[in-house]
This record gives sequence, C-alpha cells and structure tokens, in this order.
Amino acid sequence: MANQERDRRITDVGTLKALAHPLRSRLYRGLTIARVATASQLAEQVDEAVSLVSYHLRKLAEHGLIEEAEPQSADGRERWWQRTSEGLRIHDSDFRDAPEKAAAHTAASRLFFEQRADLYRRFLDERAHWSAEWNAAVESSESNLRLTPAELTALNLEVLALLQRYDEAGRAAEAAGETEGRENVQVHTYAFPFRF
Repeated sequence: MANQERDRRITDVGTLKALAHPLRSRLYRGLTIARVATASQLAEQVDEAVSLVSYHLRKLAEHGLIEEAEPQSADGRERWWQRTSEGLRIHDSDFRDAPEKAAAHTAASRLFFEQRADLYRRFLDERAHWSAEWNAAVESSESNLRLTPAELTALNLEVLALLQRYDEAGRAAEAAGETEGRENVQVHTYAFPFRF
C-alpha cells in the first residue's frame, strides 16, 4: 500500500452498499487490524464459513476496497488480501442529490455506528480483564460546544490529523520492534448539531 492513497473517498452508492453489508464491514475492519490476511484467517475471526467469507472478500475487491496482497507464506493455495487505502471517507454531500442515495448513506451510517457501539459494549463487558493501566488510559467523555459549521469542520480536521499522527508514530514504533504493551485501540468521535 505504499503508493496508494491515505484515505479513499467513497462517492458512489454501489461501493457504499458493498461496504455497508454487515459481514463485509466486519471483514474490512478485520483487514484494518491484521493489515493482510487470508479468507481462512478472517473466517475464524468472524465465525463464518471460509466459502462465504471468500465470496464477500471478492465483492469488496470488485468495488476496489481491497486487493490481493503479496503471499505471506509458501503455501501457494492461500490467497492473501489487503485494503487498497489506509482509510475511508464518506461525506454526506456525495449522497444528497437523490433520496435513494441519501437513504443508503443513512443506512450505512447506522450500521457503522452499531458496529462501533458493539465494540465499545464488548470492551465494557471485558473491562475487568484489562489491566489497571489500560483501564486508567481509557476515555469516555462528552463535550457540548457552541460552534459554527466552519468551526466544527476545523475541529474535525484537527482531530483527524492528531489521530493520524499517533497512528503513524505507533506503527513506526512497532516496525522498529517496540511491541511491548501495544494493543489495537479504537477511537470513536461523533460531532453533530442538536437542539432541545
């Protein structure tokens, strides 16, 4: 992925729907964590049949979301997969021009939110199994700000840049062999207007 884009912007309904399938979304997240994986490895993660996982991986590949990766073992029968970009961006403005596009965007956003919420619920259920150090590092907060759309856009860009900086530093440290105490960490942010 060295020569590929950092974040791919999804602008068409077909690709959005391909990603918004519950199993495909989980498989894409699995590849995000693993970086490269086979259908067998991903099938084990999601507790599904390898043939079903292979089918859905091919669907993600048809939409350019994932691609075949260099083999990671000598077994030539294994097909390895990787994402085609570091991340994805989905903007409301790309789906506002038709009701069916807006509905697809809303449905996809709801699915992604539910999957993220499930990850956090799982952490809460397993919290006692994490060390005191990890529990002290966890953050769950809520902030109510008074902003304009331009200010919210600027805030979002700053937060994303900060996350990217930490991601790059963590990956570089890991590549240098600094793996002690390093875990996968999810950061969820939702910034939206509301009225009482």
